[in-house]
Amino acid sequence: MLHAFTFAQGRVRYSNRFLDSNAYRAARARGAPGASVFAVDPGLSLFSRLLMGLLPFQLDNTNISIAQVAGRFLALTETPLAIEFDPETLRTIGAFRFRDRLHGHLTTAHPLYDAATGVSYTYLTRFGLPSRYQIMTFGARRRMLGSLPVTAPGYMHSFAMTERYLVLSEFPFLLSMRDILSTKVPLIGCFRWRPERATRFLVLDKRTGELVRTYEADPCFGFHHVNAYETGEGLTLDLIVYPDPSVIDQLYLDTLAQRPRLPSGELRRYVLPQRGRSARYAVVSPVGLELPQIDERQRSRRHRYVYGVGVSQRGAFFDQIVRVDTEQRAVAIWSEAGCYPGEPIFVPDPGACAEGEGLLLTIVLDGRCGTSFLLALDAATLEEVGRARVAHHIPFGLHGLYV
Repeated sequence: MLHAFTFAQGRVRYSNRFLDSNAYRAARARGAPGASVFAVDPGLSLFSRLLMGLLPFQLDNTNISIAQVAGRFLALTETPLAIEFDPETLRTIGAFRFRDRLHGHLTTAHPLYDAATGVSYTYLTRFGLPSRYQIMTFGARRRMLGSLPVTAPGYMHSFAMTERYLVLSEFPFLLSMRDILSTKVPLIGCFRWRPERATRFLVLDKRTGELVRTYEADPCFGFHHVNAYETGEGLTLDLIVYPDPSVIDQLYLDTLAQRPRLPSGELRRYVLPQRGRSARYAVVSPVGLELPQIDERQRSRRHRYVYGVGVSQRGAFFDQIVRVDTEQRAVAIWSEAGCYPGEPIFVPDPGACAEGEGLLLTIVLDGRCGTSFLLALDAATLEEVGRARVAHHIPFGLHGLYV
């Protein structure tokens, strides 16, 4: 479901609408979800699904993020399919057809936009013998930059970008080709935790897609990169990590319903040095967070502030907004009893020059009354600027976009 908040003349208008996807129509007809998604098994072996082109009929539940491509609005997920919608009415326009013949099976719902060049980037993992990480531009017509063969592809939810490079973080949570060819488990069940292998950071040239250097670090797992930038020492990379992928198990609905307790992601700052192949890191926040955001004007440049959601000591689910000053290692927190915020989206003040001058917008579930509200916070202080209450609850979501 798409949710939109529109601001005009001091008022806020809210609307929502389901994406009219094949998955949605199938669920309506069945009276229950029936499509193959991240962790749902429709009964076919994964090999059969691969042979059938990963069943576009079943894999168009684009429920992770929103992106703009050539002025058009797309809902994205981790398969290569995208659904276009009208941002004014939220009406579904239909499946977006890329004007190229590039093919793959898993991608990221977080393409990155380079404001300096006007080019967006993504990657597309193609399963096979060998599998490949395909590096490409992201647009109506994608352009292949490079292709890296890999024996066992890793699960990668996002990536990072500097002025000259792209960085893929390959955690040792690797696809088992034996499982994908022979079993009927959900897709995520075909990935295996291999802690004996290092986490690898693959640094690629943005112009050519060529692999420049590979770094190694202790095994860990993560979903979201914060940002990356170049320094005199090499590359600096901020991302949210966990000791292992058991966080995935904590996100199953039956687990959340019975014994919810989300782990806190650790904000790490990795340094990828000019010399050597070992990446070192420091923890730059005393509290954990997830769904990280920055002032997008700092993308691929040195940033100071990171915003996200966190879990308090008393909580079991995201119940606070966190602002981290990575230079001072200082943290500010917004919380309210019984309230559960979603991803905070940074909106810069018009004409502002300094990093962090603006607002944070987040949708908050108010468990005290069973409804939700849009909350606006001063990004510098986390003091409340205002809230707009909706007459019903809004189900917890993932990623949004301010335009």
